[in-house]
Amino acid sequence: MGCGTTGTSLALALTGAGVRVALADDDPRAVAEAAALGAGTAWTPALPPADLVVVAVPPAAVADVLYDAQSRGLGQVYTDTAATKEIVSAEAELRGCDLKGYVPGHPLAGPDGPGRAAADAARFTGRPWVLCPYDTTPAAALETVAATLDLVGARRVDLAPHVHDRMLAELSHGPHLVAAALATRFADGSEPLLELAGDRLREAVRGAAGDPWLWSEVLAHNAGPVADVLERIAGQLTRAAAILREGDPGAPLELALTLEEGRRGQAALRRAAEPGTLEDVPARRRS
Repeated sequence: MGCGTTGTSLALALTGAGVRVALADDDPRAVAEAAALGAGTAWTPALPPADLVVVAVPPAAVADVLYDAQSRGLGQVYTDTAATKEIVSAEAELRGCDLKGYVPGHPLAGPDGPGRAAADAARFTGRPWVLCPYDTTPAAALETVAATLDLVGARRVDLAPHVHDRMLAELSHGPHLVAAALATRFADGSEPLLELAGDRLREAVRGAAGDPWLWSEVLAHNAGPVADVLERIAGQLTRAAAILREGDPGAPLELALTLEEGRRGQAALRRAAEPGTLEDVPARRRS
């Protein structure tokens, strides 16, 4: 349910694995485009309940789409792909969704988008896919979702919803807004200035290319943790600006301390991306 980048990529991966996939979206053109890519066939009321229904819609729509799908008996087990989990999980409970048949989830495989041009069957291969089951989630429901992750080559990681959101604020949501803020400096830049930009700057702002409406919703759904990240970064930058304005002879040393910590962080991220690192991380629930 939802034929954006994530939904279509998942459908392509499952179809390639021999799974029968039915596609649904509020926009008939989205279904037609996904089907034309080989992602599956359009859902019809004549189809039997699915083993798994994946709700691949923006965070604010998950609870309503899930409730409607469950009310219509579209499947046996349900999951979602929204990039925030604490509010989504709470909204599903408040909306009256059947929590015993629902396993909140989030593939960490890049941002979703309304188009299907970036859809890729290999999108989830080797990537973490977070599951945030409720305490009452039956083992059978969890096993159904886990089996689907195995089919698309994703690596299951179980987290509590609030832990997921704090981690994503650090790893994705906060950095995206920082990249966007930096990129605004060049939105109306002159051609002579932009021609001097190098690969380092373009890489630093690459994350700002995401759909602003989708990202604004994600950020609003994870407001507290993202604000914490931004305040820490803003504090560091404000301190660096003060050091530079004061013109103290010790400024290079003070700045070097921050730059060295940044260098160590960059090296840590690089090491974590090396082959074999992801498989070494235990897939256990963290709280």
